[in-house]
Amino acid sequence: MFEKVNPRHPDKVADRIAGALVDLAYRFQENPRIAVEVLIGHGVCHIIAETSICISRDEVTAAVHRIAGNLEVDYAEVAQDAHLSRNQSGRIRCGDNGIFKGVPVTEEQKKLSTIAKAIYEKYPFDGKYILNGDRLIICQSNAKRKELKAEYPGAEINPLGDWSGGTDVDSGATNRKLGSDMADSVTGGGLHGKDLSKADVSVNIYAWLKAQETGVPVEYCCAIGDECIDGIPYEEIVKTARAFINKLGGFERFAEWGLV
Repeated sequence: MFEKVNPRHPDKVADRIAGALVDLAYRFQENPRIAVEVLIGHGVCHIIAETSICISRDEVTAAVHRIAGNLEVDYAEVAQDAHLSRNQSGRIRCGDNGIFKGVPVTEEQKKLSTIAKAIYEKYPFDGKYILNGDRLIICQSNAKRKELKAEYPGAEINPLGDWSGGTDVDSGATNRKLGSDMADSVTGGGLHGKDLSKADVSVNIYAWLKAQETGVPVEYCCAIGDECIDGIPYEEIVKTARAFINKLGGFERFAEWGLV
C-alpha cells in the first residue's frame, strides 16, 4: 500500500518553495545554514527562515510567485541560533539528533511512482494517487476523466467527481507528505527546507541510497555535533547527499518528488 502526491499538491508546493530558498542560500555560500518552514493557502504564503545569510524579500517573493502564483508573501527571517552556529564552526559536524532508516523501494512503490509521473506529465495540476495491491485510486484535478479511465481501466478515478485542487482549495505545509517522498523509510526527520548539515536531509538521503544499493534496510543514529555516524565520517555523508541533490538539479527539484 502506497500513496503518492505530485509536485502541484499544496504540501509539495510548500516543499518546493522551501527548497527554492535553500537553493538561493547555496548560491551565496558554499555551506550555508538554513531551515525554512512554509505554510501556504488561500492567497497567502507564510515563510519563516532561520538562516546564516540574508535572502532579500524580493528574491523570496519571486520564488513564491514563480512556483505558486501571485500570492501575498509574509516572510520572517531570523539568524540561526548562536549555539548551533558554534557547533558547526570550523568542521562538518552533524547538525541535529535523530534516528534514520533506509528501506529498499518495493515494486508496488515503483509502479505507483511511474503512474503518478505519467499522469502529471499530461495533467500538471494537483493530484494524489494510491495503490493497494490491485486497487488503484486516482484523484487528479483538472483532468479528463474519460481519458484517465481509458488509460487506467479498473481504476477508481475522482470518486467525488471533478475538482479544481491547488492552494485555493487546501492549505499546504513543509514536510507533510513524507510518506509520499520516502515510502517505508519514513522516520522523524523532514527532508525539505534545510541545508546539508542537517541530518534530516543528509542522513536520510544517505540511508536511502545505501538501502537501494544493498537491497536491505539500514538504520543510523546520531547526536548533534557527531563527526562520525556508525563509523562513517559525517563529511562523507554530506558529500554523498550533496552529489545526489546536485544531480537532481537542486533542492527545489528534490522537493518535487522526494526520494521515491
